[in-house]
Amino acid sequence: MKTYDDPELPQALRRGDEAAFDALFRALYAPLCRYATGMCDGDPDLAEDLVQQAFVKLWEQRAQIDVRHSLRAYLYKMVHHQALNRLRHLRTRERYQNEQLRHPEEATQLADPDLSRKIHQALETLPPQCRQIFELSRFEELKYREIAELLQLSVKTVETQMGKALRLMRLHLADYLALGFLLFCQFAQNKIIF
Repeated sequence: MKTYDDPELPQALRRGDEAAFDALFRALYAPLCRYATGMCDGDPDLAEDLVQQAFVKLWEQRAQIDVRHSLRAYLYKMVHHQALNRLRHLRTRERYQNEQLRHPEEATQLADPDLSRKIHQALETLPPQCRQIFELSRFEELKYREIAELLQLSVKTVETQMGKALRLMRLHLADYLALGFLLFCQFAQNKIIF
């Protein structure tokens, strides 16, 4: 059995030696998962996914691997890059969602040209404080705590007003929810969804 620090291991992997791959997997899987967990906000399931993807990629590309120092360092770098790619993907998705929130007319026109008008009409029906809190949350992307500080309210009041706003918006847009309102109300992490 080869170990992950065996200098002949990269050549064995290039030849498709499953025993060499198994030894590498057994030796490094748990440490790589611990490393990846730190890069995944403590999410062990996501960390395991990243590590498994790295091992799959290593096996699929075994004929092309060019390890100059150690397979251990190579795998840690692969997991690091997997985690960075995940973060880039999340940021890109978040930017897209935020852009949709800032320009609901553009987002909703894809689903139904009439929806943008209906959304604005529904917003007009909200009580002033309720509407202000809804707009600060959805358009300005403020967290409940930030809204509470800005308006000198309790966080509980902000939560209550957001719940009321969401209920009223659902009532006014019931016919359009399935068509596009969800595009309008995509939320960042920690925000309530319908």
